[in-house]
Amino acid sequence: MLPSKFSSTRRPRLTLLITLTLIALGMALWYLLRYEIAGHEAVEWHVPEQVESCDLHRGSCSADLGDGARLTLSIPVDGDIRPLEPLPLDVQISGIEATGAVVSFEGVDMDMGVHRFPLTASGSGHFQGQGQVGICTRDRMMWRVLVVLDTPRGPLGSWFDLEVQYPGNMS
Repeated sequence: MLPSKFSSTRRPRLTLLITLTLIALGMALWYLLRYEIAGHEAVEWHVPEQVESCDLHRGSCSADLGDGARLTLSIPVDGDIRPLEPLPLDVQISGIEATGAVVSFEGVDMDMGVHRFPLTASGSGHFQGQGQVGICTRDRMMWRVLVVLDTPRGPLGSWFDLEVQYPGNMS
């Protein structure tokens, strides 16, 4: 069988496509490892203050981030925090500069996925945005609210627990 006149042009194109596919797969793997799997391990976590008395339904909660830095989270709503309703998220920081802030909601006793909400800078040391708590089949669900800041010291974060009562189960 005689070689086709097209085989000489197909081989370089095929090699190019294979190379581009391998590069794309390598970049996707790097992204997955860097941003998804590494996730919280790169964050320098700080224990929140007043763990027992912190109630995001009624006011703000704070954490000392070391070296004079501090973060405060508030979810200013009228009444209780309810699932699937837009929640105003407000993060105030002092004693450190930050270029970004992300608030995430994770189930404490049940895997509910991770709900991430990037906030927008609205002044020096102030970040705002909206988030929401997912729905659950339980009467009450404990959520962990994680706040992560992008700072010159690297990612700094703290967490606050939030109990949510679900509609239809309200007493």
